[in-house]
Parts: sequence; structure tokens; C-alpha cells
Amino acid sequence: MSTDKQPDGAQTVSVHTSRAHNATSAVSPPIWQTTTFSAETAEDFAERAIAMRPAEFYTRYGNPTHRAVEATLAALERAETAIITGSGMGAIFAAVAALVERGDHIVVQRNHYAGSTTLFQEVLPRWGIQATAVDQTDADAFAAAITPQTKLVYVETPTNPLMQITDLRAAAELARAHNLISICDNTFATPINQRPIELGLDLVVHSATKYLGGHHDVTAGAIIGSQALIDRIWKFAIVSGATLSPFDGWLLLRGLRTLGLRVERHNLNGAALARFLSGHPKVERVYYPGLPEHPQHELARSQMQGFTGMLSIEMRGGYSAAEALIRNLRLATRAASLGGFETLIVHPAAMWGLQLSPEQRLRTGVSDSLVRISAGIEDEADLLADFAAALEGQKER
Repeated sequence: MSTDKQPDGAQTVSVHTSRAHNATSAVSPPIWQTTTFSAETAEDFAERAIAMRPAEFYTRYGNPTHRAVEATLAALERAETAIITGSGMGAIFAAVAALVERGDHIVVQRNHYAGSTTLFQEVLPRWGIQATAVDQTDADAFAAAITPQTKLVYVETPTNPLMQITDLRAAAELARAHNLISICDNTFATPINQRPIELGLDLVVHSATKYLGGHHDVTAGAIIGSQALIDRIWKFAIVSGATLSPFDGWLLLRGLRTLGLRVERHNLNGAALARFLSGHPKVERVYYPGLPEHPQHELARSQMQGFTGMLSIEMRGGYSAAEALIRNLRLATRAASLGGFETLIVHPAAMWGLQLSPEQRLRTGVSDSLVRISAGIEDEADLLADFAAALEGQKER
């Protein structure tokens, strides 16, 4: 029996949305591994050259592989359209820089991904664009920071690495009331756990390198929102050169097909580790919004369907205790990035030790004993046993 109703289950959307963009009979669509496309006539060529986001002109402008990915991302975030970029920072930079100009002002959070913080604090001011950073847990602080020059409100939730939550409905309402554009970095949550556009935000950005790709083998970014805003951003993106290769686009599409399944497992493992570690005597504190004791747990519940596989902990014993835990783990790998199939762990004080002074780290909440964990999709029992043994100082088992 046929029906016009579109599927709205996230995993179904991930599997089937790209089929409409597959011009072949192959179940797994081909990679359009080409830099350029031919035209039959001079008129056809001229039309493609001035078209908005042509799928077949020059891959920096668009590519059929990219279109399949973008359609899937837009469907997952319940938005009109999307564009993909060569990295998460490529997406963030294009989304922000395309919408502001000299003399404009942006309201941002105090805690962001480090690359975003550098953009707001160091890069944009050189172009005469200022940003005011506020406490993201205080909705009133956003309102107090708005000036007549403000054009954007930029938020990220949950935050890296302390898993703080920003009230997305409040941010969206504030932006609408002041005729501002609102952008949310949804990397940690993914559209499986949180859909900011449904809560009133204008645009979503992702480091697709993380959960969306999910396999630690592709670097990519995404910007998702209305047709009008994405068209504006596309014009900037093609000039800034934030282009994703067709092969990486295909890898991202492959990763998206299992996004719902993977994130469900990430959520379960993240929650299990958070519960276990919160009761361990060698752990001072656990930062995970799925725990009832998280100070913003109720807010997280109101805007998230799951709480991700990301968590951070404070170890009793400072820097050396954090290093000992990481050194003794067998299943968790010390590596940057997050959101992939394998559990990754980092010690931010060690990782940023040559970039930030102790005072700078403490101002952002990064203590010597802080450890960030990206729970993978291993079996829960094995992960818990590994962390239990590592906390007891047992490496060889």
C-alpha cells in the first residue's frame, strides 16, 4: 500500500533519504570522483556557471555525492537544506563569516570548542567584528550582552569539555525578539539526540568528523538551515575554499546510514560509564547531563532525546591521577577527536599544556585532574571492566 507520508524515524531517514539522489541502479551509490562536469552547449555551460549551488558544474560548487549527503543531513535536522564542507571549522567559519561584516557584534558562550573560541576572540576582531562571551548557563546573560550592532547569537550545547547545557528555546526566542540570526553547534548531541531547528534556532553546524562520520576516517563539516540562509553561506563557502572531496562525501554518507544505531549505543555506554564513575571513590566529579545530579539535568531532558557518549570526570589526585587512569586503560585510546566507533580519552591539561597557561585553563574550567571521555560502541560490560581495572592501577590483564 503506497502512502505520501514521509518516514520520520531518524534511522529510516538516514538509510533512505539519499536514494532520491542516486541516478543509478546501484544500491550503494557511486562516488562522483570528478573535479568538473561537461556541458552539451555554450548556453548550458553559461547557465550552470551562474546557477545557485549547481550539482554538476565544478565540485567546489557542488557534486552529486554531496547532494545526497546534504539531503540526508537536512532531513535529519528537519531543515530545508544543507551544505557540507572540508572540516567542522570550515563549516563554523563559513556560517559565521558569511553573515557578519565589519562593525558587527556577536554574542557567544564562554565555553566553546577551542577552534571556535579562537575564531571569536582572535580572528574576527582583526576584521572589526567583536564578540561578547557570556555564561551559557545563564539565559539572562545573553540578553544583557546584546547591542545595537549585534547580528548573531552563537551557541554550543552540550559544551566541550564540561558538558554544560545552553537553553536553546531561550536563545531562539531572544534572537527572534531582536531580529538576530541564531546558530547552534550540534556536534556533541547529533540530530539523533537534539534538533535545534525544531526548537527555534536558525542554523545548525556540525563537525561531521565526529559522530556523523563516526569511523575516525573522514574530516568534514556541515551547515544546515533555511534555503535563504544556506544560499548566502554557500556564496562565501565556495570563495573560502571549504570544499569536501567527493570521496570524503561518500564516506560521510556511509557513516550517516548507521548514525541512529551508533548514537543509541554511544548514549548507552556514556550513561553506563557516568553512573559507574560517579560512584567510584577515586573520582571526584562526573560531568554528564544524563545524571540526575547534573545541575542542568532537567533542562537537558527538556531539549534532548539522549545524552550522548561524551562525559568528563575530575580525578582525585590531580594531574598524576588523570595520567595514571589513561595510562592503565586498555580499550580507551589517548587521541584527539570524538564520536567514533572506538572509545577515545584525553587529558586536556596535558593536551593544552603548551598552548594555555594554568590560569587560562582554570578560567575555562579545565583543571589538572580533568579527563574527557568519548565512549565508543564497544560492549558495555567490557568498557566498565576496563575502567574498573584501570582505576585500581591494573594495566596488564
